[in-house]
Amino acid sequence: MVEIKRVTDVSELEGIQELQKQNLRKYISSEEALVEGFLTAEYTLDFLERMHTIESSIIAKVGETVIGYALVSTKKVRKEHDLLNDLFNTIDVCAYNGIQLKNVNYVVVGQLCVAKDYRGQGLVQLLYNHFKDCLHDQYDYLVTDVAKDNVRSLKAHQKTGFQVISELEYGGFGWDIVLWDWR
Repeated sequence: MVEIKRVTDVSELEGIQELQKQNLRKYISSEEALVEGFLTAEYTLDFLERMHTIESSIIAKVGETVIGYALVSTKKVRKEHDLLNDLFNTIDVCAYNGIQLKNVNYVVVGQLCVAKDYRGQGLVQLLYNHFKDCLHDQYDYLVTDVAKDNVRSLKAHQKTGFQVISELEYGGFGWDIVLWDWR
C-alpha cells in the first residue's frame, strides 16, 4: 500500500536521492527521457537535509522504499543551489494576475519524481494534494518549471491544476514556468 507523507528521517532523504539518480537525464537514454520523463537537477544529501530542516518534502512510500517525491523548496534555500537560484530569480520577475511574483508568498517544487513502476497511477496528484494540504496556509502559490521536452510531466502538472505562466531558456533547453493558485 502507498503511503503519502512528509519526510521524517535521513533514510527517506537517502531514498529520494536514490530515486533521483535513477531518473537523471544524464543517466538515461534520449528515447527513455522522451517517453518516461527525466530529472535535470542533482541534489546532494547534505543539501536535501538543509532543505528538510526548513520545510519537509513530500514522499510516497511502499514499505520502506521511497517511490515518489515532491521537494519543498523555499526562498531560504534558493542561493544554495545554482539551478534553484536561477529558477527563483526567473519566478520573481514573472507576473500572475498582474502581480509580480517576487511580491507574493510562494513555494517552489524543487523536483518531482515517481518511480517507473508506479507511474500512471495518480501518484503525482496524490503528492501534490498532500503538498497543498500541508502548506496552503503558509503560501499562496506553488510554482515550478517543466522542461518543454518533458511532455509527460507537463500533462501531469496541468492535470493537477498548474497553468503555464511563463517560459525560460536554461542550459540549452526550453522550460515552462507553471503555477498552481492555492488562494
